[in-house]
Amino acid sequence: MSFNNLQLIEPVLKALDKEGYTVPTPIQEQAIPIILQKRDLLGCAQTGTGKTAAFAIPILQLMSHPENIHPGPRKIKALVLTPTRELAIQIEESFKAYGKYLDLKHLVIFGGVSQVNQVNAIRRGVDILVATPGRLLDLVNQRHISLQDIKYFVLDEADRMLDMGFVHDVKRIISKLPSKRQTLFFSATMPPEIRDLAKILLTNPAKVEVTPASTTAETVQQSLYYTEKNNKRSLLIHLLKDNAIQNALVFTRTKHGADRVSKDLNRAGIRAEAIHGDKSQNARQAALQNFKSKRTRVLVATDIAARGIDIDELSHVINFELPNVPETYVHRIGRTGRAGAKGLAISFCDFEEKIYLKDIQTLISKSIPVISDHPYNVPLMHSSAKPEGQTTASSSSSFRGKRSPGGGKRYGRTFTQGSFAR
Repeated sequence: MSFNNLQLIEPVLKALDKEGYTVPTPIQEQAIPIILQKRDLLGCAQTGTGKTAAFAIPILQLMSHPENIHPGPRKIKALVLTPTRELAIQIEESFKAYGKYLDLKHLVIFGGVSQVNQVNAIRRGVDILVATPGRLLDLVNQRHISLQDIKYFVLDEADRMLDMGFVHDVKRIISKLPSKRQTLFFSATMPPEIRDLAKILLTNPAKVEVTPASTTAETVQQSLYYTEKNNKRSLLIHLLKDNAIQNALVFTRTKHGADRVSKDLNRAGIRAEAIHGDKSQNARQAALQNFKSKRTRVLVATDIAARGIDIDELSHVINFELPNVPETYVHRIGRTGRAGAKGLAISFCDFEEKIYLKDIQTLISKSIPVISDHPYNVPLMHSSAKPEGQTTASSSSSFRGKRSPGGGKRYGRTFTQGSFAR
């Protein structure tokens, strides 16, 4: 299957070819024909599956139809609502790339920056708007934006909207949309609140589900290091001295932790930057751009700040701290091994995180192989045998894969109070 088989128009195919994309991912292969048929869509897909292109490509094609082209000022006809600034920016970049040869104007708006330039761009005319909920509502309430002409509405990362407390804002925005529209709804998970919202929004939707959120991509090789909490920074520096780790996205649970880890790495001569909600928008974008362009080798991030980060050929994700929500582990390691490429996910586990590890392995229904031959290892006690899944394999390697746009059983033993050396 290639994009040539999806009945795409020549300008879109030309743009995809220029980007080096020839083979659609499974969600693109399934969703694009459905959207081109003007049907509502319920998409359940985790990060890294290529869902942005799955809706951006057909929306661009539908928007280019003569029925959507009228004389006079441009009016917003497509709205993409997404929870974070970083994700909004990357979605708009996708529209720019895939719509390179189409006469369509697109704009991204988000909070944390002056609205002046955004308002001026809206006045000049916009066809496709990508927005975060807060700034969109502000500009709607100030009457700078009208949603009366929306024909295509995308709600992206619906579960993250719920996590971040945006559901009420989303409902206010929905109340201002025309009842006659095509709606595309995407979420990595489907908790009850999200299912209820989908029922309100969608009319006789087609459903596309790719890689359930409780499973990790087969393209990601996972490994686990047991270590004392105080030794985590030394272990991280030890691993990053291996040049086979081309670049790494390192996760912490807190903003303070991200700053501290970044400073420790820089003191050790490893170029790193932190990205989290307390950073200014300009600082976050600069750090992300430095990481994308490989000027910075390591990006240390909190979960919300990292949502939507899309880096081609990200070799490693490192969980400096395990997340306390097991689904977050799946989202984190989905940053690597994207769109068929290979990746490596490394996790550190200290005594206090043993319950998080248990929940993660229950969710993904597999054990994470343990690597014990490292200088900061905390041995499992009461047994001379290696735990199930333990390995002495090297923890780092580099991978390559074909480009597409985008994108067991339970662990054999649990920790006891005596599992870690004191």
